[in-house]
Amino acid sequence: MHPGVSADPVLVVSGFTVYRGDYPAVQGVSFTVPSGVDTAIIGPNGAGKSTLVQALLGIFPHQSGEVRVLGHRLSAKGYLPPAVRQQVAYLPQSFVFDRRIPITVSELVGLGWDRVGPQLPWAGGRARHQSVRAALAQVQAWHLRDQLMSSLSGGETKRVLLAYCLVRPRALLILDEAPAGLDAVGESEFYDLLHQLKREQGWAILQISHDLDMVRRSCDRVLCMNRKILCEGTPDQALAPEQLALAYGPELVRYHHSCNRPHHYDS
Repeated sequence: MHPGVSADPVLVVSGFTVYRGDYPAVQGVSFTVPSGVDTAIIGPNGAGKSTLVQALLGIFPHQSGEVRVLGHRLSAKGYLPPAVRQQVAYLPQSFVFDRRIPITVSELVGLGWDRVGPQLPWAGGRARHQSVRAALAQVQAWHLRDQLMSSLSGGETKRVLLAYCLVRPRALLILDEAPAGLDAVGESEFYDLLHQLKREQGWAILQISHDLDMVRRSCDRVLCMNRKILCEGTPDQALAPEQLALAYGPELVRYHHSCNRPHHYDS
């Protein structure tokens, strides 16, 4: 845990229910994410994982329950005070933009500095430049600063998006299959960098993952979900065969234990 970081929860979710149309995609979900802790959400396709994350971000409304971020309540329509929302960063599964837009790496990262609310006033061009430079340096991407985003590889794009998250102080980083599209080496490098930054920054991390081997190696806590939270605990507890069978069925458990090399599992 980052020096000086307490175990106070950054995110508290209580009885959270989200409907997609008439379908209850998330039902009565409750959990906490303390600062400095990396929590993975696992589960099969259609389990409601992405719906949960997007509702926590205010993208979808929730029908019942409560979410508190740094002690502040998320409204039913997804509102958080700007000073609180600014401390939450989100890395989606894919970063889609019009590649004809001539935006450079440093310009994109600078947008993370510019996303301030009325309680976080503009602090001047010099501070902005220094923050952009520091953020890119932390992800070993300062040399890319003048390149167009459209010219980057997948791994370089992920690094730049992490820099976007670093340009302002953050308390919570939410990832929805963020390494998707990277090869095995790129994914390994991404997670190495992510966990180095977690140690340095003291972030709380909430991430959806289908890579059970990565979850076992790298995460502190695991939520096993299929619309509801079926189990919660350390990786050893939550990834035990009897717990995986609850969510995925016995076929995946037999497959998992019959193979000796790392595998990815659909989520």
